[in-house]
Amino acid sequence: MASTTAWNYGIVFEDFFPAMVEKLGAEGFMKELCNGFRLLMDGDKGMITFESLKRNSALLGLEGMSDEEVWCMLREGDLDGDGALNEMEFCTLMFRLSPGLMESSKELLEEAIIGEF
Repeated sequence: MASTTAWNYGIVFEDFFPAMVEKLGAEGFMKELCNGFRLLMDGDKGMITFESLKRNSALLGLEGMSDEEVWCMLREGDLDGDGALNEMEFCTLMFRLSPGLMESSKELLEEAIIGEF
């Protein structure tokens, strides 16, 4: 069952990630997250920038976002302070924004580790 998450800046989304993990498995889900990153990134810079997120916000169903909301989304996930999201920052942010994934992240980690041996 999907849960609802509200970001600090008033954007709400349904948390379908746990169901996706169940259907696709951990590896398949990570591939889908990477595909999502590539859809949103600036092709020349290889990162999600303010401009690329603003331009592609309709892909997320978030058309009409203010510049401040876009900046807030970037700041939320920008771990290295460069003003953009690299693929790891994007994936980390997606996990953090999904309560269901945060609850099951230990099991996902264990599944990934066991799969390596």
